[in-house]
Amino acid sequence: MSFLFKAYCRAYQKTLKLAMNFLDWSEPELIQGAGAVKRLPAAVKAKNVNNVLVVTDKGLTGLHLLDGLYESLDAQGVKYTVYDGVQPNPTIDNIETAVELYKDNHCNGIIAFGGGSPMDCAKACGARIVRPKKSVPELRGQLKVLKKLPPLFAVPTTAGTGSETTIAAVVSNPVTHEKNAINDPRLRPMMAVLDPELTVGLPPKITSTTGMDALTHAVEAYIGHSNTKTTRRAAETATKLIGENLLTAYEDGKNIQARGNMLEASYLAGIAFTRAYVGYVHSIAHNLGGMYGTPHGLANAVILPYVLDYYGKTAWKPLARLAKISGFVSAEGTNEEIANRFIARIREMNAAMNIPEKFDFIKEEDVPLLAQRALKEGNPLYPVPKIMDQADCEAVIRRLMA
Repeated sequence: MSFLFKAYCRAYQKTLKLAMNFLDWSEPELIQGAGAVKRLPAAVKAKNVNNVLVVTDKGLTGLHLLDGLYESLDAQGVKYTVYDGVQPNPTIDNIETAVELYKDNHCNGIIAFGGGSPMDCAKACGARIVRPKKSVPELRGQLKVLKKLPPLFAVPTTAGTGSETTIAAVVSNPVTHEKNAINDPRLRPMMAVLDPELTVGLPPKITSTTGMDALTHAVEAYIGHSNTKTTRRAAETATKLIGENLLTAYEDGKNIQARGNMLEASYLAGIAFTRAYVGYVHSIAHNLGGMYGTPHGLANAVILPYVLDYYGKTAWKPLARLAKISGFVSAEGTNEEIANRFIARIREMNAAMNIPEKFDFIKEEDVPLLAQRALKEGNPLYPVPKIMDQADCEAVIRRLMA
């Protein structure tokens, strides 16, 4: 990679960081605590919303997890239409179906209920509603929505994506096997509900990978070059909460305190990366998801230590600082020693939660295209500690192969 291209990437990132100061970073209104979801319909009605599209998935409806929400909506006289066809990596067709349901039923608000996939579907649905002449691929990139979405209320049922407070939506294109990332402050939900009771039934496998997803958000935001005091503080607190609560939530899923702390960690990590961005862990993970359908949290969990290894000394100082402030690992020794201890603990947590070290499905012939697409997403946008070129990215991907 040429010096000029690296200089261009850094100039682009600095310009974008400066431009961020002129955007609206208002955070969602929060409803928190056990049973909080039942208080949402009154808040919806108070926003003059009387007919909502509920975007979720069949797994959650099959578990009757939305029954309390439905009862409270009925009690408040708020009409609702349910779209539960969201796939694990929501597709363009999912978005278009949701848009048609919204229009056909004359809705004037959206409730996203579930993990990152229903959240992304709901956000992209809202974007298409206010930009009807723009297709999902045409909305891909930065600041393409620009118009205020219908009132959007987010109810996370996993503690990982942080989508209830982010400005991003990721949609899969099943034809090209790519993921379209839409980034715009207009996508940020108006209100978020953090109800730990909704997460107590999460299987350990989902608890582990979504929790590591949140950790990835916090770490990538923290070690990047576009932090603010707010994003650093959010990432520090998120990392502390994850270090202290994820294994407990994994081993004892009914521990309400651990579940609540993980929801808070996920939310804070979302605040961190929605302003400070992520890095190559995400760009590679997105493309493993697009190519092979790999769950996003799982991909991030496996990839994170390998990308941190790649960053090497460029990430030692911020990782050491994050360890010192969050207590994630002992902060004794040099920055290099602390950083390597930090990376080692990530691997230890993965192992303790039965997350694999590598993937056995990545095909060698796919590696160049995966790397090319990952770099298309990552460069020049992501303010990473060290800029990858094609050979670097291919080498990291090959380290992921079993």
